[in-house]
Amino acid sequence: MARVVVVGAGMGGLAAAARLAATEHRVTVLEQSGTYGGKLGELRRDGFAFDTGPSLLTLPRVYRDLFAETGGDLDAAVEVVPVEPTCHYRFADGSEVDLPHDPAAVPGALEAAFGAGAGREWAELMADAARLWELVGESVLQRPLNGVGDLVRRSASVRDLWALAPWRTLRAVGRRLSDPRARMLLDRYATYSGSDPRRLPGLMTVVPYVEQRYGGWYVRGGLRRLGDALFAHCRGLGVRFEFGARVTAVRAAGGGVTLAGGAVVPADVVVSDADARHLYGHLLTDRRARAPRRALARAVPSLSGFVLLLALRGRSPRPYHHRVLFPADYDAEFDALFGPDPRPVPDPTVYVCSPDDPTVAPEGHEAWFVLVNAPRQGQVDWTAPGVAEGYADRVLDVLAERGHDVRDRLLWREVRTPADWERDTGSVGGALYGSSSNGARAALLRPANRSPVPGLYLVGGSAHPGGGLPLVAMSAKIAADLIGPA
Repeated sequence: MARVVVVGAGMGGLAAAARLAATEHRVTVLEQSGTYGGKLGELRRDGFAFDTGPSLLTLPRVYRDLFAETGGDLDAAVEVVPVEPTCHYRFADGSEVDLPHDPAAVPGALEAAFGAGAGREWAELMADAARLWELVGESVLQRPLNGVGDLVRRSASVRDLWALAPWRTLRAVGRRLSDPRARMLLDRYATYSGSDPRRLPGLMTVVPYVEQRYGGWYVRGGLRRLGDALFAHCRGLGVRFEFGARVTAVRAAGGGVTLAGGAVVPADVVVSDADARHLYGHLLTDRRARAPRRALARAVPSLSGFVLLLALRGRSPRPYHHRVLFPADYDAEFDALFGPDPRPVPDPTVYVCSPDDPTVAPEGHEAWFVLVNAPRQGQVDWTAPGVAEGYADRVLDVLAERGHDVRDRLLWREVRTPADWERDTGSVGGALYGSSSNGARAALLRPANRSPVPGLYLVGGSAHPGGGLPLVAMSAKIAADLIGPA
């Protein structure tokens, strides 16, 4: 029985703790904050409840497998329900389209909204994405990856490598779509990894493919319930938790970790769910950490997010669980975020999550989570007087300009900025997705799950295979398999 310390109680850390405890390791999770879940946060106030992090679950089977393989039952713990439609999109010209939960119905919806040929073009693009998913879904995303050599060895043929075509961007792939609104819809999936579609590899068409092939899902009561269920499952497996425990150093192999104040927690194995930049840049002095430290210095953190949590009186005449309101000039948003002078986007894309769930708002009211992409703290000083509140007013104005004026319905609002994400999660500048996937190396070659320091492993959104609820759980399985049973 090995002594395992997991640094961080995000979803990747919880998933790793469950898997390791189920194989007879003695597991302690150290979390610097007062709660678990990482970015899967929640705010409750006056009968309203808001998920403050992810609001859509894709690939729920990853969590079903996690529970089943560690002696639990996800569906006995939470209610996972389909979101229908998966998302409602509105464009600057006033046109709209609903993407249905059923993947077979998506081409028809696009055909009806965008005109003849739009559905066929999208279906052809998704057919190619299905082939890419076959190439990367198991062999890359669900196994350890240690550099370009691994990627080349796992490609069965030159044809496979050609299909991956890392030199093509998502924007270049999108030129196959005749309607500019369809291209805009495709570009949006770059933001799922905090990236720029003009630099994101085209193989990331697997993101819309997965969402449409396997559907978008919601956990009744809010996605935070998924975190609650996994935390309770870990406790049932004997995992020990310490909150308010800030790790200041990860020691050499077998040395455990040092806490603020100087106490040492011994460990045979350390699993880090901390941001990889923080781990390699601040917690490790071992000389074997130099190579990943240099690689991370070259990587660009992902964009962040500016969030409004809106408690609204009354009900919307056309409620949607997810809606996206596009600007007229989408490229102007990416210029503002990824250009030489990052700044808050004057006319941003606005994402709204408003679950039709009686448990998240008082009867007859709505809880809206509103997100716009934003530069990281440091690129913009979100703590400067008036910056956050002024931009919050601007986002409400944009909502009104796009047909959703909720200002007269507003009971109260909470504002979350990149500075808040940095403080609460330890991510660099509040980067929501670890490193961006701008460029083939950034997209596929995140820090490895087995570090060059013996006994140290990485999980979570900043490590392979990347950010998002399904991927961080995959990272936990990879790390647990590398460590092996007790």
